[in-house]
Amino acid sequence: MKLKASIATKLTMGLLAAGSLAACNQNKSAGNSASGGASSGQIVYINQDTLMVKYDYAKDMRKRLDDKGAAAKNDVGAKQQAFQREYAEYQKNVNTMSANERAMTEQRLQRENQEFQQYSQSAGADFQNAQAKESKDLYDKIYAFTKQYAKDNGYKMVLTFQAGNANLLYADPALDVTTDFVKKINDAYSKDKK
Repeated sequence: MKLKASIATKLTMGLLAAGSLAACNQNKSAGNSASGGASSGQIVYINQDTLMVKYDYAKDMRKRLDDKGAAAKNDVGAKQQAFQREYAEYQKNVNTMSANERAMTEQRLQRENQEFQQYSQSAGADFQNAQAKESKDLYDKIYAFTKQYAKDNGYKMVLTFQAGNANLLYADPALDVTTDFVKKINDAYSKDKK
């Protein structure tokens, strides 16, 4: 859930910034957009919820992160189980060990536990770094595409709409270019994948 909120916040800010920058660098052009509703020079919006569900790059990103998270969870879980088995074996044999063996085993187990904790923290940090990189890459792709999309269609500003977001309470559905935007950004992503 934190990933979705983080991506959503960054995406909203990015699209707002992209629209603003595009408006500043915009040459005035005439004609209607390919979306069929909004005419050039208007402020339009994209439904962010729909974009995040239907944008193929975002789907691929979620799959990559899910796979990476599952692999890290399995790896950390396997190491934890191995340590727990070793500790259980120690507890089973503790009464038959000499004081010296017991002290050496306890020191080794303590060291292994510390190593496991460090490994677990490192795996978590690696995953968070991967999430941050993926979020930035997603933002960069959407920003670049939005800037060109606004220029191509003569839009002054491209906003995002998200259910429950108080930044945009209402917008005329005629200004919604989500369908056209998603189709074109997916087409561009398909070309990039090839």
